[in-house]
Amino acid sequence: MNQSMEHSRQQQDGNRSGANFCRSALPANRGLYYDGGWHEAKSRRHIAVESPGTGESLGEIADGDVADMAAVVASAKGGFGLWRDVHPLERAAMLRKVAEVVRQNARELAAIDAIDCGNPFTAMINDAATASSQLDFFAGLVTEMKGHSVPMGPGAINFSMREPLGVIAKIIPFNHPFMFSAGKIAAPLAAGNSVIVKPPEQAPLSTLRFAELIDGLLPAGVFNIATGGREAGEALAAHRDISMLSLIGSVATGRAVMRAASDGIRPVLLELGGKNALIAFADADPSAVAGAMIAGMNFTWCGQSCGSTSRAFIHAAIYDAVLEHLHRACAAIRPGLPTEPETKMGAIVSRSQFERILAMIQTGHEDGARLLAGGGRSTDPVLADGFFVDPTVFVDVTPEMRIAREEIFGPVLSVLRWDDEAAMVRAVNALDYGLTCSIWTNDLATAHRTASAVEAGYVWVNEVGRHFPGTPFGGYKQSGIGREECIEELISYTQEKNIHIRLLQPNAGEPV
Repeated sequence: MNQSMEHSRQQQDGNRSGANFCRSALPANRGLYYDGGWHEAKSRRHIAVESPGTGESLGEIADGDVADMAAVVASAKGGFGLWRDVHPLERAAMLRKVAEVVRQNARELAAIDAIDCGNPFTAMINDAATASSQLDFFAGLVTEMKGHSVPMGPGAINFSMREPLGVIAKIIPFNHPFMFSAGKIAAPLAAGNSVIVKPPEQAPLSTLRFAELIDGLLPAGVFNIATGGREAGEALAAHRDISMLSLIGSVATGRAVMRAASDGIRPVLLELGGKNALIAFADADPSAVAGAMIAGMNFTWCGQSCGSTSRAFIHAAIYDAVLEHLHRACAAIRPGLPTEPETKMGAIVSRSQFERILAMIQTGHEDGARLLAGGGRSTDPVLADGFFVDPTVFVDVTPEMRIAREEIFGPVLSVLRWDDEAAMVRAVNALDYGLTCSIWTNDLATAHRTASAVEAGYVWVNEVGRHFPGTPFGGYKQSGIGREECIEELISYTQEKNIHIRLLQPNAGEPV
């Protein structure tokens, strides 16, 4: 057997072994999880789940309807009655046990997301680490839900205290299913609420496996899973016993959640879309800027990230040099089977999203942008059955083009040239989005001035993409409401109660 044939055989064997490992990790239970147990959908309806990397069937999940959501909410309401009275330090100890389960099963959970949502297996191990760190972080904040006192003189005491809201509904997106399902329950549970997680119908399996792994660690009804499609989400959002709605998703879905919440005057926490800017000034290093453009675009996740810096504003003085470095960097990135450890860029989550991305790439051509890299589906025959798009870069883009204005949620980067700072800032701020921004300069005054001028909730200077525990993440304008990953998120899951006490003299009805 010649070397090329042997290499091909070994590669095929490796592909099978990677896929087999991921398949072996899939959850046995596919129903709704509430009252501490598994339940079939009352309608007996199901949703088919397929792997975006291969198109193969991964089985079905229960498709919950209005009646199912009522049962899930009733479970969570009962769980809240128990959980709110658990001592805060005991709650913290339980959350740390959940975090430890996540750490111990990181590879298994990463494997499920690789085969189910299309993100690379190795990268998804970091998602498990992020989820466990969020659980630990909020477990450490349970004593920080403090009120305050107001001086009233010697005859009275006035103070406030914080109490949990009740039942929190968490609607989770498909780009980091497990990280969000596990990590985003930390703050509301730490605050004493019960939680219902609605996993994405495109990639629900890691959430179900998570429930299997932590079954019995929390009191029944404290943690619940509501599987299903749009009907389930709408029923959950509209239920009168939901105390707060939290969503990571599109702007359109965020609007729908806000409308549902308005009927009950309920608070929302929304992390929505972004068409985020990377801004490079003339003094920035072209090689570093090109590397940041690659990292900020999140090609590992195929650009399926709300925080991706998908608009790069590059100063004319370094524009050509940056493009030279960028072209070489893109050539080194190729999609691969998500289940394989060596894969650096995965698959698009679904056929509909795949087709939308290809349509937006065609729009870039039609609007006159110049293609620097990529521009279509992968031609690798190994990937023929999946939803793979090569990393795509359009240059000489102008602000009015659709690819520079609409969130594509795919591996498509638009590069714009600028030489007038005021006009550039206006273009950056012209959109209704305002989640993240990355600024590249060696001048401190320029960095401060630009960071203050851009309308975005999370700004990096000479950095891109990273999140830091304890720092508030969230958007301006239509990119969301509220802040996550910080103590403010914990506080948002509580409500403040004021208590006034008039002090009486012993055996008398008069004030002291």
